Amino acid sequence: MHLCDVTMFYAAHGGGVRRYVEAKHDWLSRHPAVRHTVVAPAGRDGRLVAYQVAPPAWALPCAGGFRFPLRIGPWLSALEALSPDIIEAGDPYRLGTAVVEAGIRLGVPTVAFCHSDLPGLVRSRFGATGARLAERYVRRLYARFDVVLAPSAAMQRELQRIGVARVRVQPLGVDVELFHPRLRSLRLRRELQLGAGTRLLVFAGRNAREKRLEDLIRAVEIMGPRYHLLLIGPGMPSPRTRNAGSISRYVGARELACLLASCDALVHAGDAETFGLVVLEAMASGIPVVGVAAGAVPELVAPGTGVLARSSAPEDLAQAIAALFEDDSRVMGAAARRAVEARWTWERTLDSLFACYRELLRPRRAGIVEDALRAAG
Repeated sequence: MHLCDVTMFYAAHGGGVRRYVEAKHDWLSRHPAVRHTVVAPAGRDGRLVAYQVAPPAWALPCAGGFRFPLRIGPWLSALEALSPDIIEAGDPYRLGTAVVEAGIRLGVPTVAFCHSDLPGLVRSRFGATGARLAERYVRRLYARFDVVLAPSAAMQRELQRIGVARVRVQPLGVDVELFHPRLRSLRLRRELQLGAGTRLLVFAGRNAREKRLEDLIRAVEIMGPRYHLLLIGPGMPSPRTRNAGSISRYVGARELACLLASCDALVHAGDAETFGLVVLEAMASGIPVVGVAAGAVPELVAPGTGVLARSSAPEDLAQAIAALFEDDSRVMGAAARRAVEARWTWERTLDSLFACYRELLRPRRAGIVEDALRAAG
């Protein structure tokens, strides 16, 4: 079996889609009967940033290294030459169209993984009219795929609301050996010069409007000097309040795992997450989560593993943070770790994904893949 992942969301430095694709590639390395190729944009210097790279694409400004292909012809040629048995599109833009066209030409199934809420992003920037146009675009594009995967039930409902059919929930996962409580260290607290009684809060991700970082910073400012917020990721702001700071650069997975495990709780102010991978990474690291009761985060943060704020308003976030530490946060962190081990390891979620692939493949090929995977253990 030959599987191709195609996406423009494969920057040189991190990103949730890249972590998903690379976790899949690592998992498949233990199943040699399945060949995996990633087709993603290269820089203008032709530097390889994926396992198989199509021609260069236009660099998007202020987008963390993502590149936008303007023409689909070269991508179609690359996919035809690769001749995969199944193709997955990781974004709904030009490469999504290329995947559909390649699937038709090759006569193979196509999968769309809806990692981001395009209509929601358009609505936040251009209002209701722009959102309606984006909904129509997404509905027409996804109707051409054999199946659409949503990382959460919240995203599934949103896609169904706008008229997308054949949507099934496919959660993401986390590397529970990399993100682990054993990495906890007091070094970070010493570097930040925090007192023993100070609660160290953390958020890691992108500095994007939908992350509601201003509300998060304001919430911690309300909480006062017994709480300190650390923002991690490229382009993070430098908060003016004295009880917040930032690591404004790309942080590799190992370093991020150490940082998360060394904090007391993750605080996530976003109310429109399609999944929330950093929430799982924090939970796997043994720390509880303060999130917002909206989007996909409530599907991850069960009672006893964190606290959900009523909204992203600073006052509501501050109230939820206070409520978290009124309980035993270490007990909640341990419960969060157990929840991830039980439901969200990459091994478990990728088993589910490949069950979907097998359903799409022809019976003859499905049998071959089944036998090969069984033989590989």
